[in-house]
Amino acid sequence: MSDESRPSPSGTGTATRTAAVIPAAGRGVRLGPGAPKALRALNGTPMLIHAVRAMAASRAVSLVIVVAPPDGTPEVKTLLDAHALPERTDFLVVPGGESRQESVKQGLDALPPGYDIVLVHDAARPLVPVDTVDAVIEAVRDGAPAVVPALPLADTVKEVEPADAPGTPEPVVATPERARLRAVQTPQGFHRETLVRAHETVTGEVTDDASMVERLGLGVVVVPGHEEAFKVTRPLDLVLAEAVLARRRLNDGF
Repeated sequence: MSDESRPSPSGTGTATRTAAVIPAAGRGVRLGPGAPKALRALNGTPMLIHAVRAMAASRAVSLVIVVAPPDGTPEVKTLLDAHALPERTDFLVVPGGESRQESVKQGLDALPPGYDIVLVHDAARPLVPVDTVDAVIEAVRDGAPAVVPALPLADTVKEVEPADAPGTPEPVVATPERARLRAVQTPQGFHRETLVRAHETVTGEVTDDASMVERLGLGVVVVPGHEEAFKVTRPLDLVLAEAVLARRRLNDGF
C-alpha cells in the first residue's frame, strides 16, 4: 500500500508523507561495557528494533532511516533483515557521525525527496506508544514547525551553581515554577525544510533538535508525552523497560 493511500492519524486522508530518523550511533557508556546502547537486548530483542517498530507502527510513517555507528552499518542492516518489520514501511541504514547532531544530519542528507514531515526519535526510547507518535505528526500537519512530546514534572526543580568538584554542595540559584516546566521526549516532529535549515545554520552543541529550531526564532509546541516513552540510559531503566513489556504481553498481547 502506498503512503498516499494510507489514512492519516486523524483519518483525513492527507497525502503528506512522513519519515522517521533514528540516530543510533552512540555507545551508551552509562549502561556499562558491551554493545552500543541501541543494540542492547530488551526482552531478547535489541532496543533499536523496538524503536524502529514503534515508528513503523504509525501508518503515517512510510520510511524509517536508521543512523548506525560509523563502523557498524553492515551489522545494523543485518539486524533489521533478521527481524520482522512492517512490509508497508521502507527502511534505510546510513553511517552516523561523531555526535548525535552529526548523525541526525547524516540521516537528513539521506532522506529522499517527497517527505514533508520528519520525526527524530531516540533509539533509547524503545517503548513510545503509537498514539504519541501520531499526536506529534498531527501537530506538524496542523502547522507547527516543530513539535515535542513532553510530560509535566513530578519533582520540584532547583537551579544551582555547579560545584567545582563532583559530590560537593551546590548553591541553589533559583526554584523555577514547576507548572511551567516539561520533561521532553521523542519523537520530535518537524517540517522538513525547518529541520534542514536548522542543521545547516545552527552551530554548537544542543541537547535536542527542537532547541536548534528555537535558535532560528521559530515556534516549538508541546503535545502530551507518555510515561512509557522514557529513555533507557542506566541498568535500572532496562529493568523498568522489561516490566513494561511484560505488562503489555499480559494485558495487550504485545
